[in-house]
Amino acid sequence: MGLRPTVTLRLTIENPVSGVTYSLQDGKSTPVNAVVATDLPLSLDVPVRVGPESKLTGEFVRREGPERRFIYIAIGAQAGDEGSPWSRRAKIDVHDIADQHLDEAIQGKVLECRLPGRANDDGPACGTVRPLNKWIVIK
Repeated sequence: MGLRPTVTLRLTIENPVSGVTYSLQDGKSTPVNAVVATDLPLSLDVPVRVGPESKLTGEFVRREGPERRFIYIAIGAQAGDEGSPWSRRAKIDVHDIADQHLDEAIQGKVLECRLPGRANDDGPACGTVRPLNKWIVIK
């Protein structure tokens, strides 16, 4: 099996909770690249590999069953901020990205989805978070 191409997925959180720490979460549930949110949208870039049949793999890609692939965004204590009142994770599905978009990403483009930043309790959005838009090619 040859080298699998690495692409960049950008997860942009609209209206994050200011002052709360967000990070990617690797396969061992370790927070990676933690940042503290401001009032501006917050973007996390995720490197993933594109495998056979457009299956995404890599350090940040988790699996459920034969098809579902997702990425966790850790929030508050789960992102390494032990003093945070929040301890949440947002689960972002990536198995449904169109093959056409993945082909463009393999050519060096970045794919982005925009995510809601707030849950119904006005805290950070968590659980399975549905994007505000479909994945788009941004650059």
